[in-house]
Amino acid sequence: AEPARKTFERTAMAISKFEPVTICASAKQQYPRVHELMEHQPNIRVVEMSMNDSWFRDTGPTFITREGGSDIGLAEQTIAGIDWEFNAWGGLGGGCFDDWSLDRSIAKKIVEIERIPRFAHTMVLEGGSIHVDGEGTCITTEECLLNPNRNPHMTKLEIENELKDFLGVTKIIWIPLGLHGDEDTNGHVDNLCCFIKPGVILLSWTDDENDPQYEISVKALSALTQAVDAKGRQIEVVKIHVPGPLYITKEEGEGVLATGHAVPRVPGKRLAASYVNFYPANGGIIA
Repeated sequence: AEPARKTFERTAMAISKFEPVTICASAKQQYPRVHELMEHQPNIRVVEMSMNDSWFRDTGPTFITREGGSDIGLAEQTIAGIDWEFNAWGGLGGGCFDDWSLDRSIAKKIVEIERIPRFAHTMVLEGGSIHVDGEGTCITTEECLLNPNRNPHMTKLEIENELKDFLGVTKIIWIPLGLHGDEDTNGHVDNLCCFIKPGVILLSWTDDENDPQYEISVKALSALTQAVDAKGRQIEVVKIHVPGPLYITKEEGEGVLATGHAVPRVPGKRLAASYVNFYPANGGIIA
């Protein structure tokens, strides 16, 4: 997985130009190497943390903000973290791997490091399955949040109510499907579309009607353009073409170190490639 490690390094360096970065590295595999590499880099700190997988967008906390907090005994604390339940994107037999015991503790560890309040939740949810505009609107996909491998005991309305209670939103916009090929996550919204400002959504798109992504994007466009946000605004959609199509190479497939049961990376399989799943830093976009 050396190419992946180098990508993480480049990403951390890029983000550090705009804001402080914390890298969490496993003691068994990466910590000594990463610490040595980054210890003299300004704006980057390295902490030791055990994990099953590195995808903190999904396993880490969802950060929420509020104005003040004295009314709930949090002094003047304005930031907290939601610790959702995690089941490796589908649970035993349906997820990406069978042991996620370490990943279940990631969110709790991060909020402890940052010394902010933690709101634990029993609902299975990954950070990449939701996107909010900061003004009361959340977008998500039915393919993921209504998948029986997440919360089979909950109805759509019950899931909506939990999102509203914990995220502080008042409007949920449901999109049928996620990006074509995003099978690991069961169609997370973060690869398909995102807010670029309140009322405006960036949507992965293709003009190729023979591409399976075309029908998915058309359905998403229909759902978005027929919706209004929490402020009553008609949603404006900006299309951005997907790259590729791109496929897993032989080198990439063989470069993944699998420990125990894990979904194999088969050469020739189409990647869920998108320009939408970027990182918005303070003053820059990392894509």
